Amino acid sequence: MRNRTLVPLVSLTAVALVTSACGGPPTAAPEAGGNDRESSAEATAAVETYDRINGLSGQERTDELVACAEEEGELNVYTSNTDMDDLVDAFQDLYDIDVSVYRAGSESVLQRILQEDKAGYYGADVFETNALELGVAEQEGLLYPYKSELRDSVQEEGREAEGWTATRFNAFVVGWNTDLVPPGQEPTSFEELAEPQWKGRVSMELGDVDWFAALHDYYVDEQGWTEDEYIDMMTRLASNSQVAKGHTTQGELLSAGQFDVAVSSYSHTIDKAAAGGAPVAWRPANGEPVQPIVVRPNGIGLVKTATNPCAATLFVDFELTGGQEVFAEKFRIGSIEGTENPLTELDRFPVPEEKLLEDPDTWNKAYEDVVANGQALE
Repeated sequence: MRNRTLVPLVSLTAVALVTSACGGPPTAAPEAGGNDRESSAEATAAVETYDRINGLSGQERTDELVACAEEEGELNVYTSNTDMDDLVDAFQDLYDIDVSVYRAGSESVLQRILQEDKAGYYGADVFETNALELGVAEQEGLLYPYKSELRDSVQEEGREAEGWTATRFNAFVVGWNTDLVPPGQEPTSFEELAEPQWKGRVSMELGDVDWFAALHDYYVDEQGWTEDEYIDMMTRLASNSQVAKGHTTQGELLSAGQFDVAVSSYSHTIDKAAAGGAPVAWRPANGEPVQPIVVRPNGIGLVKTATNPCAATLFVDFELTGGQEVFAEKFRIGSIEGTENPLTELDRFPVPEEKLLEDPDTWNKAYEDVVANGQALE
C-alpha cells in the first residue's frame, strides 16, 4: 500500500449527516410531497404495538411478544455491527422469524435510514449501531422507547437515552503489532506516540471524532491542559500517522504490519485477531496499557415506523439476553450489570455524546484539521 499526502477531509462523522440527508432510498423512489411520518399508518400501528408490549411484564409479556413476533414472521435490521450474522443465527435458532440485514459502516447506515424516512419509505424495524448515530436518529424522531425489566438491568450509562438502549460497549485502545514492537518497547502514552521516534509507525482512523472529543475533555478538563497544548499534541500524533478508513480495515492492516501501532482500535478487534493467531496486542505482558481508554456505548433502537414491531422488540430482548453470550464470544464488552469487563481497574473515559450532538460541526472541523496532517492510505 502506498501513502499519499492527506488532502482536506470530508467528515464522515454521522452527526453531520442530519443536515445533508437527501434523496431516496436504494429500494424506493421518493414520494411527492415528502414524508408525514407521525401520521403514517406504519407509525400509528407500530406505536400502538410498542405501547401494548411496553405495558406488559413477566411471562405474560414474553408469551404475547413471541406469539406476535412469529405471526409477523419477518424482521429487518439496519446495522453496522460486524458480528450481526452470528446474532441473527442465534436468534433464528430460537424463533421462527426470517431476518433481513442491511449492514454497512455506521455513517452509511444512518444515511440510509434518514434518506428512507425523508422519502416516506420505511424499511427498518430496528436500528443497531454506535451511540452517536443512534443519537441522531433519536433527535430526528425515528426511534421509539423500549421498556422492559431487561432494560432496567443495563448499566446506567447504557440507558441514559430514552430512544435506544446499549447492548455492548466499544473500547478505543492503543494496539500494536507484536512483531514490530518488541516486549518492553510498547508505547506508554499518547504523548509518547507524538514524539519523533514514532514517525510513520502509527495509524489514526479517519472518522474517530468521538475518540478525539473524549481525549480533549480528558486532557483539558481533567488534566488541566490548554486547548493549544492538546491540539499541538494531537497534530504531532497525526503527523506521525497513516490514516485508515474504518476500524476493521485498520485492524487488518495492523495485523499485516502496515504500521506498528493503531491509536484508537477497538479492543474486540485486537482481541479477536490475536485469538486467530495475528501478532497484535493492546495489553503489554508486563505493565499497563495506554490510558485513558475511551469507552462508547453501542446499542439498538426500535424504529417508530417498523412494519414488524413485535419482532423488533423481541430482537432487542434477545440482544440483552442470549445476545450477550454472542458478544462475549466475539470479545465484545456486554452492557448488562455484572458482565465480565476486561477494562475493570483501568482508567476509562466516556465519549461526550451530548456535546458532539449539540455542536457536530465544530468537532468535525477540529478533528478534520488535525487528521489532515497525516498520510492517507490508498
